[in-house]
Amino acid sequence: MKLTERLNHFLHDKALKQKLYVIIFEADTPAGKGFDIILIICILLSILLAIVESMPNLPAFLTTPFIVLEYVFTAIFTVEYLARIYCSPQPRKYIFSFFGIVDLMATLPLYLAFLLPGARYLLIIRAFRIIRVFRIFKLFNFWIEGERLLDSLRESSRKIAVFFLFVVILVISIGTLMYMIEGTQPGTQFSNIPNSIYWACVTLTTVGYGDITPATALGKFLSACVMLIGYTIIAVPTGIVSVSMMKEYKKYKKMACPNCHRTDHEENAKYCQYCGHELPNDKKKDVSV
Repeated sequence: MKLTERLNHFLHDKALKQKLYVIIFEADTPAGKGFDIILIICILLSILLAIVESMPNLPAFLTTPFIVLEYVFTAIFTVEYLARIYCSPQPRKYIFSFFGIVDLMATLPLYLAFLLPGARYLLIIRAFRIIRVFRIFKLFNFWIEGERLLDSLRESSRKIAVFFLFVVILVISIGTLMYMIEGTQPGTQFSNIPNSIYWACVTLTTVGYGDITPATALGKFLSACVMLIGYTIIAVPTGIVSVSMMKEYKKYKKMACPNCHRTDHEENAKYCQYCGHELPNDKKKDVSV
């Protein structure tokens, strides 16, 4: 058999794809659960490796083993990513999904390091892959809560964007005002508007590094006002997201049973508590994670 024929047979081998799919995407089977556990162990070890490797005064004899292990983990994740594409029923959907992008990013840092030496530490992004632990240990309630939070953030994104724009304008205005107040003082730290805007960001967010401080009475008064404004501003995004979450919760509570048409079901309920009929579920679990 020619090489091209073997390659063509491999690419269209449905039996092999099905076996790999069960192992890689199905956590309900012993093989699938074992695969995911081994994968998570590799992820944790690779992250630990990157953390230890960044420490100063690392013994010289560990350099070579660490490099070898890094290449080994990258090879494992690369093969695993390609295998997911190979056996996925919808490869394009997986590639452009959240986990598909994370899986790709988990393999790229070492390759990018040939062009950008510091890029190798981006492999810390592999930590996102640990989210698969929810699927392995059947913690779907946590997963559902996470999806609900993401939906609330998505629904509130426009309001948060408008609020963020308002904060940016406010910071620029306050920074410019502080520059007008403090900029004429001898030896001032507010020597330009960018420094003043930086001070406004630090003060408005109540971080307060203290590296730039006003000296005049009017400047201190403005600082106090900005600090008080900061406390009220921080609570706004939380309130926006909370309102969206409550809307989602009330929407679920008002959902009617297709059989008895009664409402007021328990949160995350799959079946009607009155007649036992299955409740409608718009969100299907995606096993391709």
